[in-house]
Amino acid sequence: MFVSPMLLHKSERPFDDNSYITELKLDGFRTVWTKFDDKVRIYTRHNNDITSKFPELLSLPIPNGTVLDGEIVVTDQQGKPDFEATMERFMSKRSGHEISFCVFDIIYFKGEKLTNRPLLERKEVLTKAIPEDSKRLNKVQWIKGNAEQYFELIKEHNLEGIVQKRADSLYQINKRSQDWLKVINYQLEDVYVSGLRKDEFGLLLNFQNGKYAGLLEFMVPEERKAFYKQYSDFIVEENDKFVFLDPKMKLKVKYRNLTKKGLLRIPSFVEWVS
Repeated sequence: MFVSPMLLHKSERPFDDNSYITELKLDGFRTVWTKFDDKVRIYTRHNNDITSKFPELLSLPIPNGTVLDGEIVVTDQQGKPDFEATMERFMSKRSGHEISFCVFDIIYFKGEKLTNRPLLERKEVLTKAIPEDSKRLNKVQWIKGNAEQYFELIKEHNLEGIVQKRADSLYQINKRSQDWLKVINYQLEDVYVSGLRKDEFGLLLNFQNGKYAGLLEFMVPEERKAFYKQYSDFIVEENDKFVFLDPKMKLKVKYRNLTKKGLLRIPSFVEWVS
């Protein structure tokens, strides 16, 4: 039985409030794990059945009538979530990467629907469902408040970010709620525009040393208009997919991290740089 998970709103910065709990934002992919009538089904948050991709999660010691909400991750040698390795494992069971299913909420337990219970009560039930943590199955740790200090620690270790949740929040199925907030540890970089994708919006980016930096797809409409008004002055050549530009237009972007190929992961526009 698929349950569409509760989603998070973005917050630009962390805040200290003891009516919230603070968790590490795990850099993997959202996973809904269900077990009814001795049959396990595993779904993405978009209701894609991925059960066959993770046979190691089919025999977890979880009772029937349970729905768990969490994140599948692969960690690196330092124990940090590695998104690229996670996606490699998602694409192939033969990748060799060992996954962890990190659970932060429980929606059903032994057939009882828990959505109308406060978050901290659901956390108590989760402890009953998963009394002992292991590499394969574990509970996401949390603290009361202290989000600002926690976020500073996250930045020191170059992790993705934090999640702040109201301690008394109910589980709102298929809703994006202000009760759950994510604060992303974005990195900033000044780059140059070296091209424009033709079929749909996308800007080719170069680092300041001239190396290719990735593709930017996130830019607010008014800034796109500003770009379109001036880019033609910098055209040097084109093919059927791209218009290539003399890299003179400089902008600041924010991004999650550098990929293993040295590219910006999910860059988005911040401002033009003169």
